[in-house]
Parts: sequence; C-alpha cells; structure tokens
Amino acid sequence: MADLQSLQDIAPAAAPAAPVHVQKLDAQGRAYATGKRKDAVARVWITRGTGRILVNDKDFTEYFARPVLQMIVQQPIVASNRTGQYDIRATVSGGGLSGQAGALRHGLSQALTHYEPELRPVLKKGGFLTRDSRVVERKKYGKAKARRSFQFSKR
Repeated sequence: MADLQSLQDIAPAAAPAAPVHVQKLDAQGRAYATGKRKDAVARVWITRGTGRILVNDKDFTEYFARPVLQMIVQQPIVASNRTGQYDIRATVSGGGLSGQAGALRHGLSQALTHYEPELRPVLKKGGFLTRDSRVVERKKYGKAKARRSFQFSKR
C-alpha cells in the first residue's frame, strides 16, 4: 500500500506545449520553401510586392498555359486572402506541367507559412501544406505495365 500511495503523490508530467511557428526569412527578407509533387520539385521564394509570379523567369500565365494549372498555383494565395501582396519567384524542374503546378502550390503554401505563421491554420485546413505522396508505380517484369498482364491467347 505504501508503494501505491507514493505513486499517487507523484504529479503527472505536463503535456508538451504546441510548437510555436516563427517567421523564417533570409538575409534579403525572403521566405523560402521547397514543394514536391510526383517527380516535380519547386523552389519558391516570396517577398512583399505587387503580386507578380515568375516561374523559371517567365510569367506564370505563360509557363502554365492551361487555366486549371493557373488556378492550382493561385489556390494558397486566394485561400489566405493575400492576392496582390507578394511577389513570387520559383524554379520548377522534373515531371510534367501538372506535377510542377502541384509542386509550386505546395512550395508556395510552405513559404507563406514561413513568411506569415498565422496563415498556417487556413492553409492546413485547405490541405495545401500536405505533400501529395502519390507517385507512379514501377513496371514489373513479366507484365506489360505496372499491373497489366500481356493479352492472353489460347493459340
């Protein structure tokens, strides 16, 4: 009984505090983040500005010609009501245009949280901070593609 009493006297350990997110800027006052999607990688820098978005030194409407891809890129900015407040400079490589747009959206969301940590709940709720881990399944031997078998013929 004395052992049980001594265990009850011990105060429960305090739960660890929630992580505090702070602003992360480089020497030039830019926030940097990397975004990934499929095989595409986007490196994103944001600064205060007029809302110009440059992708690989081209305007993003020129680089991503399809309106759907332009919408995907702008989703984090629109969700956080920061349209026209930041200049965005990005370099994307690998994958196709759709993957690059998704990578840019992911990197832009991360960079926005580095610049303004209070935007994190809004972007997290929209699902923009989560890396979409789906990638193409590799081809297996004895198969035509990843899972498709060769056509069966009885002859």
